[in-house]
Amino acid sequence: MIKKILHIAKEKNIQSLAGNMITAVFGLFTFVVLTRSYNQEVFGEWVLFLTGATFIEMFRFGITRTALVRFLSGANEAEQKKLIGSNWYIGLVVSIMLAAILYICLYFFPDQIKKSGFLLFFQWYPILSFLNLPFNNALTIQQSKQYFGQIFIVRTLSSALFFFGLVINLFWLKLELIYVIWFNLAVSGIVSLITIFAGWDGLKYLFYADKKTNAKLLNFGKYSTLTLIGTNLLRSADTFIIALSPFGTAAVALYSIPLKLTEMLQIPLRSFAATAFPKMSKASIENDLKMVRYYFYSYAGSITILFIPIAVFGFIFSDFFVLLLGGKQYLGIDPVSGASTSAIFKVFALYGILLPIDRLTGVGLDSINKPRKNFYKIIYMVLANIMGDLIAIFIFKSILMVAVVTVIFTFIGVVIGYQYLTKELQLKARLIWVEGWKVYTNKIKEFTR
Repeated sequence: MIKKILHIAKEKNIQSLAGNMITAVFGLFTFVVLTRSYNQEVFGEWVLFLTGATFIEMFRFGITRTALVRFLSGANEAEQKKLIGSNWYIGLVVSIMLAAILYICLYFFPDQIKKSGFLLFFQWYPILSFLNLPFNNALTIQQSKQYFGQIFIVRTLSSALFFFGLVINLFWLKLELIYVIWFNLAVSGIVSLITIFAGWDGLKYLFYADKKTNAKLLNFGKYSTLTLIGTNLLRSADTFIIALSPFGTAAVALYSIPLKLTEMLQIPLRSFAATAFPKMSKASIENDLKMVRYYFYSYAGSITILFIPIAVFGFIFSDFFVLLLGGKQYLGIDPVSGASTSAIFKVFALYGILLPIDRLTGVGLDSINKPRKNFYKIIYMVLANIMGDLIAIFIFKSILMVAVVTVIFTFIGVVIGYQYLTKELQLKARLIWVEGWKVYTNKIKEFTR
């Protein structure tokens, strides 16, 4: 029995999930601590800082991350050095450009930025972008090599250090939010130094970068970057639009409670996608479309089956989760926006069922070297999301309708993505469920032998 457990624990899917789950647990506890450390307006400022940072991170690392994972999976040692070096070079250049743009905007539009609630983001994200560059590069490289044990260490250090610092602040220090930002910068710097000294980040290959390899990553990345930006817009556009609406930062804090559910669901989804992408890419490079189809069916089906009971549980016990995540201040009807956090939570619970197939169609298109089609899919979704959000906020004046729009545009993404992928792989929808169930039945048989 112990040998079977150890064998399962060594599987890459399990290791990837463990790394993301530890981040999720600490992320959840961090969220709970912060909601109890500050009032809704101040917590809303933190949400806007985090949302802005996440959005820019998608652009910064999206330029090379997907391309690097795909090309490293089939590269020899010499090519790997060039690819990793170019990844570092491009990352540095992009970070410098973004920092310059943000500080220029802050210099010329300080009052407008302060009123929007994004002041902390414009002030401190440029510094964060340099401090977290090494450990983010390390995560990308280790994913491409499928060294999920090292990813587990990096994620655990980053999330655990930040969480324990926040606990100390909640019970003893009780410092203002700006000190939390500074502590976040310090943690990022410490973890990055660890990855540099361990040699996981690939900094030593920086000077192996050349124009040809730079162009190779950027050529693939021009679509994957826009895709990742679009993907992040799907999650952050709601927050941006609510922040700019008459409801303000307090409504941002309210909406962030049910939004946390989707972030939790993204954890296992990202974990399995992280293992699926290099496998599907390798099969595609070897022109083994049968295996590409198999990986899509098994991953999309098994994750959807996993999410269904989670969604039902979240729907039924929405009040409990709102109380757990945000406390009593987020229960009931908000007097300013007229929104019910619990009702929004129920909508997001249903939305979670659509996430796996939506994500895996995108992973499938990238893995078969069709990033352009994945980009088109995301564009349709972003346009539907932004137009729907504007109608929900400024015509219906309803935050609940913003959540409903999320379900609608995700369904659009599922339909479009599946159609695109079917044209390339000749998919059969029923096999998603067949292969999905097989994943669980095979694991049960393996464990009970």
